[in-house]
Parts: sequence; C-alpha cells; structure tokens
Amino acid sequence: MSEHTITVAGVAVDTRHWIGGERVAGGETFTDVSPIDGATLGEIARGTAADAAAAVAAAKAAFPAWAATSYEERARVLHAVADGVEKRLEELAVVETADNGALLRSHRRGVMPRVAHNFRFFADRLLELGHEDFDTRGHTNHVSWDPAGPCVLITPWNAPLMLATWKVAPALAAGNTVVLKPAEWSPLTASLLADIAAEAGLPAGVLNVVQGYGSEIGDALTSNPDVRRVSFTGSVPTARRIAASAAPNLTPLSLELGGKSPLLVFGDADLDLAVELAVEQYDNAGQVCLAATRLLVEEGVAEEFTRRFTDQASRLVQGDPRDEATDIGPNIHPAQLEKIDGFVRRALDAGARAVVGGHRGEGQYYAPTLLTDVAQDSEIVQEEVFGPVLTLQTFSGEDEAVRLADDTRFGLAATVVTGDPGRAARVSSRLVAGTVWVNCFFVRDLRAPFGGSRHSGVGREGGDWSFDFFCDVKNTVTAPKGWKHHG
Repeated sequence: MSEHTITVAGVAVDTRHWIGGERVAGGETFTDVSPIDGATLGEIARGTAADAAAAVAAAKAAFPAWAATSYEERARVLHAVADGVEKRLEELAVVETADNGALLRSHRRGVMPRVAHNFRFFADRLLELGHEDFDTRGHTNHVSWDPAGPCVLITPWNAPLMLATWKVAPALAAGNTVVLKPAEWSPLTASLLADIAAEAGLPAGVLNVVQGYGSEIGDALTSNPDVRRVSFTGSVPTARRIAASAAPNLTPLSLELGGKSPLLVFGDADLDLAVELAVEQYDNAGQVCLAATRLLVEEGVAEEFTRRFTDQASRLVQGDPRDEATDIGPNIHPAQLEKIDGFVRRALDAGARAVVGGHRGEGQYYAPTLLTDVAQDSEIVQEEVFGPVLTLQTFSGEDEAVRLADDTRFGLAATVVTGDPGRAARVSSRLVAGTVWVNCFFVRDLRAPFGGSRHSGVGREGGDWSFDFFCDVKNTVTAPKGWKHHG
C-alpha cells in the first residue's frame, strides 16, 4: 500500500490530488478527523495555488477532445461511472459516514444510490436535449447547447458525494471538463470518485480533484481566466468572496446557499403528518440547507402540535451513525458544534425557552432542540444555525403566516401543511422560495429546477436548467436563400 493511501472502515483511500489523470502529492497536508469519535482518519494533500493552476490547466487541455466527443459516447461513459458507483456503493457509504458522520443507513439506502442516479439521469437527459426549430419570416432558428469550458465546482460537507455529483454529472454531460474542490471537512469520497471515473474510462484531465482549504486555493480556482463556469454550494459569506473573485472575468456563477425555511401548519392540517414532517427536520443532525427550521403553527392547534412534537422528538435515538437504530448522528466539526451551541445559548439568554433539548450531548453531538418564545427579529429566527435546532412561533390566519414565513433574507424552500387545496395554492403562490412542498417534504425530482431566492442563491440547476448553466446556449438563424449549388 502506498504511503499516500489510508484505510477508512476497511477501504483504501488515496489522499493525493487527482490532476490530469495522475495522483499528485503536493507538499503540505491537513488532518481529516471523523466526527463520530474524533479519531484521525488521515493526512490529506493540502492544495496550493500552484495545484489549483495545474488542475485548471489540465482541464483546459482536456476540454477540446471531450467537448468534441459525441453525446452518445459521453452518455456511455457517465453510465459506466454510475456502474462503478453502484459496484462500490458499500465502500462509498462507510467511508462517507466515517468522514462526515451522517447515518450509514441513509448512505446505503438513499444517498449513494442517488449518486449513481445523478450520473444516469444527466447522461439520459443529454440524449434528449434539444429544441424544435422555429420559423421567423422564412428564416430557420436552431437552438444548440455548446460546451462552455473548464468548470470549477466547490462542494459542501453535509452531503459530500451526492452534492458533488449533482454538479459533476451535468457539467461532464454538457461536454465540459471539471475541477472539483471538495470541502476540507469531508474530502474522502471525492478521491474515490476520481478512481471510479478513471476506471470507467473518463479521459485524463476531464475530471480533476484538488483538496485543501478554500481560503488557500479558492481564489486561485475562481479567479482563473480559463475557468468558464463556477458552481458553489455553501454559505453566503463564502459566496460573496467567490462572486468577487469571478467578477473580473465575468465568469457565470451558480450559487446554492443557505436557508431559514419555514414549515407552516394550519389549523385544518393532519397534525400527525405535520408533526412527522417537523421532526424530520432533524435529519442529518440538522445539517441540511433545505431544513424547515422555523415551525409556524396556527394558534388554535399550537398547544396540541407542541405536545405531539415533544413526544415524538423524545423517541429519537442519538448516537453512533453506523448503528441501524440511530436517528441522529454527530455534527461535523468542533467549530460547527460551538457555533450551534452559541446560537442556542444566546437565544436562551434573550428569553427563549427550550421545550426540547437546548444543550450539548457527549462528544460532537448536539441534542435535538426546539425553542419557543422567540421574537421574529431575533438572531435565532433570522440566521441559519445548520444544526438540530428548530424554533416554534404561532400565527393567526394566512396573512400573518405568509408575513412571518417571508420575513427573512433567505428563500430556499418552504413547507405547507393544510387540508385545504385552495389554501395550499394561495399560500404557496405568496411564499418566497425556490421549492414549496405541500403536505410532504424533500420530494426531489432531477427534472425539476432547484435553487434559492434572495440570499439563498443565484440561478437554478436540475433538468434542462443545468444544461442551460453549463453550456453556451446558441441560436443559429439561417436564411431561406443564398445557397450556391455545387455540382
């Protein structure tokens, strides 16, 4: 085994970058630690500006050939990548659980199958891509999607491989080459993806992986004039820095940012369903951008809702995410745990009441928490915590419900629980959100657009929207006359 290979949950993982079809060690390293027990997983290659430049150069060199590759061949390779993911699904699941602390059962049953589906979906969608020609005064308009060029994809730690491939798959399908920069708190499955892609026959340089700290290599990636697209999922402050870095080159950006999504429970709702959806917001230890962390409940049912919620939340099992019985695992990093605890302590000091939780657990675990008696303009209501912390407020009538729901700087998602279809339609139309779920949560179809409004993001991805972003969309207009005949 190479000195640059570590073993995580019995799986060998190369700790070096993947640039131009080769492993590159670089100089310095950073330590990757498991949130489950604080154990060191390994020393990971710490990228430099030179590594970032080399990765972009490799992507640029590989671009012409990959862009010229037929749709059918691109789709074949992406399906082969999906085959490789499915073949190594268990390895990917156990490594990612060790790396970011999310539930192993979720990785096995939902997350890693979705990784494979990301590749299959965009491979198939590519073969369907097109627009009917249309006529303008006898002239023919033909719309085409041209590959844009090298793309920098910067991905988060809460669902590392799934959210990476949500970007990698359409970028590659579109004929672009990619430099993937995974989050430093969860880099391991990106390295495994590089191996899988190479084994599937993806040409050298088409996918590159550079590990390290965004503060050290982010600007070198996003300011590079050879980069034609930047797609980022993460925090608003980091998005601002990326946008400023990309601005001199007018590099198009797709930004999927944070949220402070509401869950509106009306008096005519199925309360059992409402409680079930509310408790579901603790999924992944609350580290979900879409999570409906603000529970808004109509006054007449608030007391009963709270009683049922408290009862159901008390049954959640918090512990080792590798245990099938566990419902909530650890938070990703001591710094994140401190951030979560700080939010809660400041809220309690300001007069909030912890109906559920409100304190740390052992290690990097934070107790599922529900806070009441919170003001609409308070920090805990307005700012994203990104942990297992919910707030509960009451409202009287649709107008107040919508006013409270829309009264943050975010607009990623919203959930509405009601027994009245008319109310569902009225309220949904007034909510500022990229996605609204009615009597359900987290139902995602890759054909649908996904993104946020306000500070929750810029742009939409998914389905044809992904191709619109990752391509230069061209319209060719041809006159009906003017051809010379060659005999």
